[in-house]
Amino acid sequence: MPRRWTHPILLEFHVSPETVTISRASRLFGLSLGYFLVLLDTTVLTVALPDLRASLGGGIAGLQWAVTGYTVTFAALLPTAGAVSDRFGAHRVFAAGVAAFGLVSLLSAAAPTLPVLVVLRAVLGAAGALCLPSSLAIITRLYAVPAARGRALGAWAAITGCALAAGPVVGGLLVSAGGWRAVFLVNVPVALVSLVLVRDIRVPATGRAIDWRAQFVACAFLAVLTDAIVDRRAVSAIAAAALAAIMVVVERRSASPAVPGAVIAEPGVRRGLIAGAAVNFALSGGLFVLTLSLQRHLGPVATGLAFLPLTLPTAFNPLVTGRLVARFGSRPPVLAGLTLLTLGCLAATPVPWLGMLLIGFGVSFSLPALVTGVVQAAPEGMAGVASGLLNAVRQVGATLGVAVMGGLAGGTAFAIAAALCLAAGLTLASSGRRS
Repeated sequence: MPRRWTHPILLEFHVSPETVTISRASRLFGLSLGYFLVLLDTTVLTVALPDLRASLGGGIAGLQWAVTGYTVTFAALLPTAGAVSDRFGAHRVFAAGVAAFGLVSLLSAAAPTLPVLVVLRAVLGAAGALCLPSSLAIITRLYAVPAARGRALGAWAAITGCALAAGPVVGGLLVSAGGWRAVFLVNVPVALVSLVLVRDIRVPATGRAIDWRAQFVACAFLAVLTDAIVDRRAVSAIAAAALAAIMVVVERRSASPAVPGAVIAEPGVRRGLIAGAAVNFALSGGLFVLTLSLQRHLGPVATGLAFLPLTLPTAFNPLVTGRLVARFGSRPPVLAGLTLLTLGCLAATPVPWLGMLLIGFGVSFSLPALVTGVVQAAPEGMAGVASGLLNAVRQVGATLGVAVMGGLAGGTAFAIAAALCLAAGLTLASSGRRS
């Protein structure tokens, strides 16, 4: 008789003398590690910013680009990555993205100058873009029943949320032990484990055509828009406006647009985009502002520990959110999350630990539910495109958060984030009353 070893939620192997079969739960864990890499790279580097500045130089703008150089390409390429995932097979795209992420992380650890690191961070963003929509498309395929899919996405979010919980602490320890370069090396073993666990996954390609001209214009628009946000340059703002007009024309004429009208036409998708941008604005902007504030008085390890009220809820609360979504749908957890985010932003300046705790619970309620709601609202065969679009909008929100909040005083910065989360929550609540 075969022997069976089970680890709750994450791993389950069926072992016999002849073979080892990786179960569906183990594949889910491997898929989750792909996005774990994406989040860990962001949070780890945030704590490493002061050491990075001391090592390679640069001012606040340089540090912003060290963070947003990653999110620029990540946001710009997500819609294309979603289309590529649907077109060529999500399992192939996911494996390519994870392998590239591990390799480029090694190169980033050896970056000799800040401009070189920013370029490598941009390449990492491209690799991360391949990982995210493909992992969600695979999960949608593995878990066809909506209730099971909600629980699976809750587990996926909990595992990836561990990156937020571990990032500041692990980053502080790594920076103390080996400097900022050490934070990139942690990606390599995680990438290898992910590739091993997903090696036998196969997802049929949809064969959907891709209009590469439309994809290129959409990517260029998102990239230039992000540059305009970060550097506040008039020429970039003008270019972004021009590319937006071109994109509208190209999308209307395209038989395979980068953002299919059928996806945007879904009310659940539109509401998810608005809420996702607000959540990431508050989260990424808040992390940037709090890191710079805390490290005026604390070392990297102490700063990482100070973030635990924010990051710990993201490691366990998504499991609760997944069960809530399976039972009540995605809307109630999203509303609860936006409410907590609003309150957390208001409390972040007078009582930082309370603000971070509320923000942590707000993020861990809203994001898993948003992902589930958007993926389930997407038309058949477009899960990759919908998830890519959601996360592209989220990353634009994150970039806006770093750019806007990073240039303001703490109280003003968090007041803006609170207003955006409140507006997103009111929009979602009013749409529910109309329906």
